[in-house]
Amino acid sequence: MARRGHEIHFFERDMPWYSEHRDLTEIDGGHLHFYSDWEEILPRARAVLADADVGMVTSYCPDGVSATELVTSCEAQVRCFYDLDAPVTLHRLQSGEPVEYIGPRRLRDFDLVLSYTGGKALDDLRALLGATNVAPLYGSVDPDAHRRVAPSDIFRGDLSYLGTFAEDRQAALETLFVEPARKQPAKRFVMAGAMYPHEFPWAENIFFVRHLAPEDHSAFYSSSRLTLNVTRAAMAEMGYCPSGRLFEAAACGTPILTDWWEGLDHFFTPGSELLVAGDTNDAMAALERSEEELAAIARRARERVLDEHTADHRVRELERILERQPVEV
Repeated sequence: MARRGHEIHFFERDMPWYSEHRDLTEIDGGHLHFYSDWEEILPRARAVLADADVGMVTSYCPDGVSATELVTSCEAQVRCFYDLDAPVTLHRLQSGEPVEYIGPRRLRDFDLVLSYTGGKALDDLRALLGATNVAPLYGSVDPDAHRRVAPSDIFRGDLSYLGTFAEDRQAALETLFVEPARKQPAKRFVMAGAMYPHEFPWAENIFFVRHLAPEDHSAFYSSSRLTLNVTRAAMAEMGYCPSGRLFEAAACGTPILTDWWEGLDHFFTPGSELLVAGDTNDAMAALERSEEELAAIARRARERVLDEHTADHRVRELERILERQPVEV
């Protein structure tokens, strides 16, 4: 966005876990505002919004309700909410669970609601949360940050998986990653992520990295013969939910094995640009593919990502969405 002439101000509460694993301390061409108390940062946020064209609140914002009140009452040309986890938001709402970042008026006061997930999620954001103007804005990758690099012995593996622990991913992860590891003890399986419990069903040939810094993602993927993507159940049920990890791995030239969800073929061609597995046998069959087959799949996926799914593509999409807003500008 900065390269295209936009000025960005990003406000982030300084939460303990993120403070210990900070992956961004400044925005090139923009401004990153860390704060510990909403009331202290409020005058600064109000001053920035007074001169802004677009004000945006994201899902999981710790001060989401207060930020919503601020943004929806400001004079920005477009007041926007971006739900990066719409299926999770909707599932919690339908289950009667609290959704801390959604206020009592839900999303009806925003000019625009963006969703990281398309498909049915867009309809439910309208029906359940009162959004009047909804558009998908999917994940992307910066090819300058994620690209093929020299492999690392630490991350070397026949099959890798990168993702934070989530209960509703566990069954699929056991089927597509843990069971193949148990059945193929001579192969090396490498897994990275946070919050995994002690009772996770480890195997002797599963090697674990507790926290993988963003700058190490390229080395992680470049060291993998094949990498696995597993989708959270709430997101897979909605469909049209490409993880940013899919685009990262493809940009690194690493062949991808993934579970299936509706809309996957909108982003990649199954069988040609990535492999799809529904059970343990599918995952094991993918591991038996030849080096030539896997290299061809990885090459086609990388070409698709560079043609359609880079951060530059998404910024232009966002600009087009904002320009079409039914508000006076």
